[in-house]
Amino acid sequence: MNCYECVNQGLTSDAVAVCRLCGAAVCTAHVRTEPLQIREAANPGKVVHDRPARQLTCVVCSAAEESR
Repeated sequence: MNCYECVNQGLTSDAVAVCRLCGAAVCTAHVRTEPLQIREAANPGKVVHDRPARQLTCVVCSAAEESR
């Protein structure tokens, strides 16, 4: 599978991830990795997990999230 952003630029590169919001395949140059705190019952009385999860997004969705 090829990176969606690269294809739009007339380039070809292998995709390494899929955006969690729009589902576009993205390469290492176009993937954004952010920590995500999981908020749910982890242990009795504990709401936030100790370790954050990883969320992968494309550059478009990452910019949209930052614009909130």
